[in-house]
Amino acid sequence: MKLIIGSHVSFNKDEQLVKSVKEAISYNANTFMFYTGAPQNTNRSELNLEKIEEADKLMEENNIDKTKVIVHAPYIINLANDTKSYDFSINFLKQEIDRCATLGIKNIVLHPGSHVGLGEAKGLDNIVFALKNILSEDKCVTILIETMAGKGSELGKTTDEIKYIIDNVNSKNLGVCLDTCHLNDSGIDISKFNEYIEDFDKKIGISKIGCIHVNDSLNTISSHKDRHANIGFGTIGFDNLINVIYDKRFENIPKILETPYVTKGDDSKEKVYPPYKYEIEMIKNKTFDKDLIEKIRNNK
Repeated sequence: MKLIIGSHVSFNKDEQLVKSVKEAISYNANTFMFYTGAPQNTNRSELNLEKIEEADKLMEENNIDKTKVIVHAPYIINLANDTKSYDFSINFLKQEIDRCATLGIKNIVLHPGSHVGLGEAKGLDNIVFALKNILSEDKCVTILIETMAGKGSELGKTTDEIKYIIDNVNSKNLGVCLDTCHLNDSGIDISKFNEYIEDFDKKIGISKIGCIHVNDSLNTISSHKDRHANIGFGTIGFDNLINVIYDKRFENIPKILETPYVTKGDDSKEKVYPPYKYEIEMIKNKTFDKDLIEKIRNNK
């Protein structure tokens, strides 16, 4: 089957999307995901149309389908809590969607938000209200709500919560991004992924799934912690992740790695080496390499 796989890549002020494409190519990826600016703040450089054209040419030359490329919304957006930052979150997400449209990117992944003491019902209604506002404008960009681990007061941690948002917003431009680490940490057994998908299909419909974040987890199931591990080096395991990646129902869905950079050594906490080229090769070979981390360190 066709495999659409890539990773998170960088996007900088000078090279912008060209930088992102070149990095993806260096990993032998055929898709990628990026932030249009720092995820922790509102600083955004003006988009360079010439750089977009250059990036488009690079993608075409390297068999990267731009319709499968993903933007990730900034972490500072919280649509679940309608306090002083609510209007900011709505307006900033609108700006990010405008940037996606200018870049020619069709999908933006969104963490739906945390209710921060307001309660789940109120938080979900806040998300619905905000998304209705945002999606009322005629845009060619789809928001993909990410499945969350349930850390703190995060919403989007269950299929029923995602269903509530999808049903009540009722927009063709609203979909879902699955995250395997988040699913595991929220209580879903990835070894029983088919059961999860069958339930998801009954409640929401698998046609709503527009992206899959493929990550192993450092934590046990139902931990609600959200700590990613390299592919095959966590509690989910290589074979279970391969089953997700090669599920024929999602052949045309981009799979994005958000696994951690590799440290200089076992005793080091400094994460410096990107694992994506090696993880993608391992995934294509469908064979777990227990020495992968050391190979990354040795090849740098």
